[in-house]
Amino acid sequence: MTYARKILIPKGSPGTFHCVSRCVRRAFLCGEDRLTGRSFEHRRQWVEDRIHELAGIFGVAIWGYAVMSNHLHVVVQILPEEVSRWSNAEVVERWMRLYPRQDQNPEMRAEVLAGNAERIKVLRERLSNLSWFMRCLVEPIARAANKEDICKGRFWEGRFKAQSLLDDNAVLAAMAYVDLNPVRAKICDTLEASVHTSARQRLTEIEQESAAADRPLAPIAGIRGLCVLRMTQAEYLSLVDYTGRQIRADKRGAIEGPAPAALARLGYRPETWTRQVLAVKSDFSRAMGAVECLVEKAAEMGQCWLRGIATARWLATR
Repeated sequence: MTYARKILIPKGSPGTFHCVSRCVRRAFLCGEDRLTGRSFEHRRQWVEDRIHELAGIFGVAIWGYAVMSNHLHVVVQILPEEVSRWSNAEVVERWMRLYPRQDQNPEMRAEVLAGNAERIKVLRERLSNLSWFMRCLVEPIARAANKEDICKGRFWEGRFKAQSLLDDNAVLAAMAYVDLNPVRAKICDTLEASVHTSARQRLTEIEQESAAADRPLAPIAGIRGLCVLRMTQAEYLSLVDYTGRQIRADKRGAIEGPAPAALARLGYRPETWTRQVLAVKSDFSRAMGAVECLVEKAAEMGQCWLRGIATARWLATR
């Protein structure tokens, strides 16, 4: 059963979400057509570039992303309070970058928009709205792909899936799940070999500047200074690498040495953490977090129950 987006994400509310959008023609729209041999891999770069472009326009923080051959994942934090601090001029400037007009003088357009208080209010709300972020992410990709294919019709499924991440541990588990998508799909064996993921970008930043390894784990793009998680970049990458080797069926039990120290600080046993990462998709649906967070979210949505409460309770006792 589908629910209106406003029930899961109340208007003007902050939050962090794991979003997934899938192609309708899943076989090779972003990958390789096995029948003709034609490659569409360059479209993955389109998506990655668009994520970074929008991160500089919207009031968001991007915690993770992975661009796969037939779908994309993004872990995004919406920050309406930050957007509320922007001046009217900044709201106009960001909106004009998002929707440039070739048929109007930019200065005159900016002046007209800045003088319209009602319009500014609408634009400010849109720049901190998850649905508008996802809309602006997928629509240009669809138009470019259809133009390249010389065809019309849908490129993406009509609705993106949004999973509310209710606490820091849920955010970390979703980030690890997203960054490990290429490994789980057996496209590559290591994070270093992955492409078009936030893990690959974090590794690249460390390769370019070794001091980045010891910095607190922060968003990969967007508003980065406001929020950090309780580990360093290097600790997070070590944790994701460890988790990836745990969940690979052909490498289960092959890990030697102690588990990453970050796990102990998070209060997880290795097998419990791995179970939580896998549960991002298999056990949790509209929301993920501790039991009390899920119960509170269910009440907020006018429900008595949310899928995943039993799993959260099990994880809390292990």
